[in-house]
Amino acid sequence: MKTFIILTLAMLSGCSWFHSRTPPAPPPVFIVTGAPKGSVIFIDDAQAGQAAEFNDKPQTVGSAEGMHKVEVRFGDTIVYRENIYIKSGERRVVTVLSGSNRE
Repeated sequence: MKTFIILTLAMLSGCSWFHSRTPPAPPPVFIVTGAPKGSVIFIDDAQAGQAAEFNDKPQTVGSAEGMHKVEVRFGDTIVYRENIYIKSGERRVVTVLSGSNRE
């Protein structure tokens, strides 16, 4: 009888190994649209995206969770700036309206 109880407890404790774990949320992503051709995306003053090849072609930029300063620069000119809080797993669309700021 003791062997049966020990074997049962061992099997029940082993079941926890097979439970699926919730996968971690994917990293947050900014989807920048409307950036002028030739502009570059900066997140917190660090270049985060390549120069836009076409107007209105969305660019995807990964980031970390938290508050970020998103800028679109054309040469030395900042054509768009916004302070944005982004959560883990969030896909935030940033629509660039040339010459506007959202601070």
